Amino acid sequence: MTVVTRFAPSPTGFLHIGGARTALFNWLYARHHNGKFLLRVEDTDRARSTEPATQAIIDGMKWLGLDWDGEIVYQFARSNRHAEVAHELVKNGTAFYCYTTQEELEDFRAKNPNAKFRSPYRDGGIPRPDVPPVVRLKAPIHGEVIVRDKVQGEVTVKNSELDDMVLLRSDGTPTYMLAVVVDDHDMGITQIIRGDDHFTNSFRQVLLYQAIGWQPPQFAHIPLIHGADGAKLSKRHGALGVQEYEKMGYLPEALRNYLLRLGWSHGDDEIISTQQAIEWFDLDAVGKSPSRFDFTKLENLNGHYIREADDAKLVDLAVNSRQQTVTSGQKNILLKAMGGLRQRAKTIVELAEISDFYIAARPIILDDKAKAVIEKGGKEIITGILPELEKLENWNHDNLQQICKDYGEKIGQKLGNIMSPLRAAITGRTTSPSMFEVMDILGKEETTLRLKDVV
Repeated sequence: MTVVTRFAPSPTGFLHIGGARTALFNWLYARHHNGKFLLRVEDTDRARSTEPATQAIIDGMKWLGLDWDGEIVYQFARSNRHAEVAHELVKNGTAFYCYTTQEELEDFRAKNPNAKFRSPYRDGGIPRPDVPPVVRLKAPIHGEVIVRDKVQGEVTVKNSELDDMVLLRSDGTPTYMLAVVVDDHDMGITQIIRGDDHFTNSFRQVLLYQAIGWQPPQFAHIPLIHGADGAKLSKRHGALGVQEYEKMGYLPEALRNYLLRLGWSHGDDEIISTQQAIEWFDLDAVGKSPSRFDFTKLENLNGHYIREADDAKLVDLAVNSRQQTVTSGQKNILLKAMGGLRQRAKTIVELAEISDFYIAARPIILDDKAKAVIEKGGKEIITGILPELEKLENWNHDNLQQICKDYGEKIGQKLGNIMSPLRAAITGRTTSPSMFEVMDILGKEETTLRLKDVV
């Protein structure tokens, strides 16, 4: 049997971090078993479903690198099929037309707050021409329903605890429960991997599978993600759309790796490549306890992937993060500098910020600390070493280091005291990669002009 999994988001908002992890687990499970991973947009809630939200989901999936097989299935387009199944159930006697009004239903619930609704029309009854009926499942009264979950284990619920759920509303539109079951069956889904907030839905869905005569798929309900404080994940914890993580400078491979480790483990491995994840992933290693989202761990992981990334890729990402026009010459400078810059950044935004001085227009803007260095004896050192630098014909790292070292010995100063004002004048900051590397990359003309700007 070919494994077929699916990710089925509702397009009522962004692709949030919990949904992204669900998509990742489904994708990995399918790829691990050489199966298929399908994408279904559950857009039956027409009042809340939007085209921008649908596009945000698609863009988020593409950015994360979670490719799906075949065309996207849009649930609303299958409404006729859902209704067809509901009416077939009525013909088979496992569903029925219910003429109970909303007012009568509310009255029942007010008088019986803990009781499950059993319709008086379960076994027939006189139709009411003035009341458009709903279609309800004729849920068993006796016995029990068992869900054998790959994560939660075997769980049993008595049928007496389940009600006659609505399958078709009075306007003929399908409910979520009906649409999901029909779509999963028609799409050939073999494993449903989703958050455990859907676990209670499984019992009603199994009853519906049984009523239709279909084999239920295998269920796996993964625990939700909590904040670092153990509370339900919110925006302050990181419950954001994946596009926000892109804007904050995280790499998709880093976010994939981090989400994989939220609720799944492979020994003590923390850095897990995509190929390793596909090779190792299975449901047996998914834990039962909620995971805690930790931005510090994500940043550290992102820093690792930045250090491992291709220089040209990092330049493009840093330039795009700036949202400013950058010339090909400036890109070449950043490409030369990227080896030293990548070691100092944990996000692409940070990488763009610390590389900004390389391509900044003269005169360089000095921050307050850099200004203080220049004002407290820095000008004198720069004035003294400038002629030595201008005389240098073979401008390279080693020669620059020797000139600065020799000048320090000449005036009785440590090398660090020489480099501090040079750094402040050339970069506008008091921290940077190796200044010999920076000066080499910037070249003689740009370096000396920046030094002259402060004296």
